[in-house]
Amino acid sequence: MPHSTHQALADERNESVEIFINGEFFARHEARVSVFDSGFLVGDGIWEGLRLHHGRFAFLDRHLDRLFAGAATIDLDIGLNRDEVAEALYATVRHNDMHDDVHARLMITRGDKKTPSQHPSNVVGGPNMVIIAEHKAADPAVTEAGITLFTTTVRRPPPDTLDQRLNCHSKLHEVIALIQAVKAGADEALMLDPTGAVATCNATNFFVVREGGVWTSTGHYNLNGITRQLVLEVAPLAGLTAHQKPFSLTDVYSAEEAFVTGTFGGLTPVVEIDGRTIGNGRPGPITARLQELYRAAVEADVAGD
Repeated sequence: MPHSTHQALADERNESVEIFINGEFFARHEARVSVFDSGFLVGDGIWEGLRLHHGRFAFLDRHLDRLFAGAATIDLDIGLNRDEVAEALYATVRHNDMHDDVHARLMITRGDKKTPSQHPSNVVGGPNMVIIAEHKAADPAVTEAGITLFTTTVRRPPPDTLDQRLNCHSKLHEVIALIQAVKAGADEALMLDPTGAVATCNATNFFVVREGGVWTSTGHYNLNGITRQLVLEVAPLAGLTAHQKPFSLTDVYSAEEAFVTGTFGGLTPVVEIDGRTIGNGRPGPITARLQELYRAAVEADVAGD
């Protein structure tokens, strides 16, 4: 059975969670957007995934920075300022009486269109904003066992095709990569960039531990992940040098450890790639130390330090 970095413990409370849609709340089974929504029609939208810890969204400012940068990139007027977006997020968790181990998906599309079309001029009214907050505790079995990866034939496109630093709704290439990896017997996909260097995974950012440091890609072909950036920031506290550089699968297969990063799972160990055992085939001590430092960074942020 494949593991997933987004694998969560079952929680029956999610059946009664209400969904935020454009300032109103709807029962889960009644939450709807139009079939003319820009996101549904052509993937025209941006999103953020956030974690609620002790009643506060971790690294909210960084998430809002990325959200509004994405909106500027696709020329989307969200119609709200930063404080108003933050209030919508907090209104959603207050409405659902949520406090901890919560994952919120904030999605903003260009809005409904009068006819199926790419052209923004066909938008009727303003953007659509949806917030789905769920009780989601990461399954500890995934972190304890680690995951396996398969290098897919699907490449990450260059910035002049679809900039991978943009957290947009257009994710089909990542879905295809994941399907290929799962059919090959792995948990998730490792993806290369157009030059053949290692880029990222289908839904997370990728790191290896080598030569007293952590290596990750240049960042030109992957989402500018917030957890990724935090690992680069805390690595020196573990006595590690942090590198953003091009490297190949040869460097990956002989790595001491490997892990992936994401808002939901934090740091998840990787124990096998393309049938090659990484390290001793178990989560490694450096990954464990970085997990501790990341958790400390989360606690400091939600405490306001």
